[in-house]
Amino acid sequence: MSDLIKQIRTDLVAAMKSKDAVRQRTLRSAIAAVQEAEVAGKEAAVLDDAGVQQVIKAQIKRRNDSIEAYNNAARSDRAADEQAEIDVLQAYVPVDLTDEELGDIVNSVFAANGFSSMKDMGQAMKTVNAAVAGRAAGKRVSDLVKSRLA
Repeated sequence: MSDLIKQIRTDLVAAMKSKDAVRQRTLRSAIAAVQEAEVAGKEAAVLDDAGVQQVIKAQIKRRNDSIEAYNNAARSDRAADEQAEIDVLQAYVPVDLTDEELGDIVNSVFAANGFSSMKDMGQAMKTVNAAVAGRAAGKRVSDLVKSRLA
């Protein structure tokens, strides 16, 4: 069991003791999503911290999509509930890189590896994504790498 899922379980117990319904509901949902991800596929596997973070990011994305749908349906009360759950989940994922930090990482990777043309796109993306380690959306990384190679 990863350290992150242990922390989530500990936080769930604390939320239950403090009778924090939003936190309880959100953490139970996150634990269930992690358990589902662990048994998905042909063979069960225990997720490490990075895997747990990916599951939580997917949960955040799902809630963001729900907020958009609720706002379109003029259900601001439900959108506020979803936002409260996002606020709870944000504590378990790394903070996204700023544009400046992402640019610095891309610049250092390009300088170290000598990427200069679009034919280097695949290798550049692989190297930059390894350096970014999930702290920026793939689309942001891809757009920046393309602009630097063009």
